[in-house]
Amino acid sequence: MAWDEATSWLDGVENQPLYQDLLDDAAARPARDAERKKVVHPHEMPWDMSRQGLLKHLINESMDTRIETVDAYMQIVPPGSKSGKHRHLAEECLYVVEGKGYDIHQDCDVEITDTYFWKPQDKVSRWDYEAGDVIYVPPNTIHQHFNADPGKPLRLISCINRIFKQCGLNDLEQLEDAPEYDADITLTPELIRDFLRGKA
Repeated sequence: MAWDEATSWLDGVENQPLYQDLLDDAAARPARDAERKKVVHPHEMPWDMSRQGLLKHLINESMDTRIETVDAYMQIVPPGSKSGKHRHLAEECLYVVEGKGYDIHQDCDVEITDTYFWKPQDKVSRWDYEAGDVIYVPPNTIHQHFNADPGKPLRLISCINRIFKQCGLNDLEQLEDAPEYDADITLTPELIRDFLRGKA
């Protein structure tokens, strides 16, 4: 035979209609999407007492919405408190809805060869902000949010691209937990109000 590798690639008897599956999925997509949410109401947005802090998920992959590429949550940092500290490969954008505060950012040196390796740089930078500002967190940057007001909450809207996760690059690492984190707490509007007042 003309190709030396023929003895290898001719091997195998398994058959699967994988291409037809792609065609069928594409054809069924409009009807499937028509059943998915284009509007999400506040009572459908889950609270999350997370290691990163108090979150209300606006859009998340598990919420069955039409959005395919972005996750978004609202983060509440109680008066005088701080978020958890974490690092992820995807860049992040946060809108400051309410309050004032600052971020601590620490860039990392990254090497991707046969393995993936990251190392924090020595420099740590501070970025101050207030309501109306937008915070940009570069890829693979260690970061943490601080509420600079001892009497009022800091409220942020975070947007992050979930494509990294779909590509197998869900490199998310929690380095420090938020002070309020308690895995046994069930968040309710009343408890959130206490956090907003700094009384929880």
